[in-house]
Amino acid sequence: MSIPFDKCIFVLIFPTLFQLKMLLLLVLSLFSQIELNGQGRPLNENEYLPQEKRLKNIRMLTFEGENAEAYLSYDNASLVFQRRGPDESCDQIYVMDITGNHMKRVSNGQGRTTCSYFLPDGSIIYATTAYNDPICPPPPDFSKGYVWPLYPTYDIVRADTATGKILSTIIKGNNYDAEATVSPDGKTIVYTAIIDDDIELFTCNVDGTNIRRITHAPGYDGGAFFSPDGKKIVFRASRPTGQDLEKHTALVRENLVRPSKLDIYVMDIDGSNIVRVTNNGAANFAPFMHPDGRRIIFCSNMDDAKGRNFDLFLINIDGTGLERITHSGEFDGFPMFTSDGKKLVFCSNRLNKKSGDTNVFIADWKD
Repeated sequence: MSIPFDKCIFVLIFPTLFQLKMLLLLVLSLFSQIELNGQGRPLNENEYLPQEKRLKNIRMLTFEGENAEAYLSYDNASLVFQRRGPDESCDQIYVMDITGNHMKRVSNGQGRTTCSYFLPDGSIIYATTAYNDPICPPPPDFSKGYVWPLYPTYDIVRADTATGKILSTIIKGNNYDAEATVSPDGKTIVYTAIIDDDIELFTCNVDGTNIRRITHAPGYDGGAFFSPDGKKIVFRASRPTGQDLEKHTALVRENLVRPSKLDIYVMDIDGSNIVRVTNNGAANFAPFMHPDGRRIIFCSNMDDAKGRNFDLFLINIDGTGLERITHSGEFDGFPMFTSDGKKLVFCSNRLNKKSGDTNVFIADWKD
């Protein structure tokens, strides 16, 4: 049955609450599939830093906003990352190819999202607060100092990158569940969750079954990645004691963590044979193993006396052979090698249009 023209006008001028909600969902759905025009650009000769001898043919892939945690697909052709654009109040999940083309938002624009990662079939996993509240959650209370929020409303979901449709919920609980990455064979997920007033690492099958807790020491265990052969896990952790542990526990009870002292660790995937790789009193995080399985690239502020500037460093898994990789004087972090070790993806505040912007870069890696 057709609707008379005058009734159509009435509906447009005086929509019901239900019609407004449906219109909003339609707009969000359409916008999430709009590609943002863009193409990575190679750095000019005067933008290279002579100290960065391992990075060649650097290309800048994004140019505005806060873009972080960009991770490669299994075929090394695409990137998934979290982004807060100029018109967005909270981070959302985007995908693009490794040339910076075909960028589009995958998440629906609701809540806050973080920690996305590809599965072998091209779908992705990420953490979102939207299931519990579509509104962007408030920032942490910085009157307590520099802290990271651990929103208890985060759940881990699996989504289709073509449509943005949520395919399944992998982990849903009443506490913080996030920081999920996937094993090389695509069968296992490692993720971070709050339990017993602490922050620990867990593994599970990609469908959320067979959950196993793999860390138990007091402190923040998180930001984990699998080794190239899938037999080990590299992660960041704090090990507070005494009054520092009491302060850590008190913050966790408020869903906060202070990441001022973190070190890099390696362990077997069942949590055994834990080895401490760094021990420098700094904030070391975002570790990722080189495809040779013998080296780890990570982010640290160890070379800044004020602890404000972060660079990329390379180290052997036994803690020897430390080498500084970046020297931009700006934040450099979230490194990831392509599976053949020939390219490095990282995020940086270098060459940004405005203070606070973080962009995605890709470079040829020289061994």
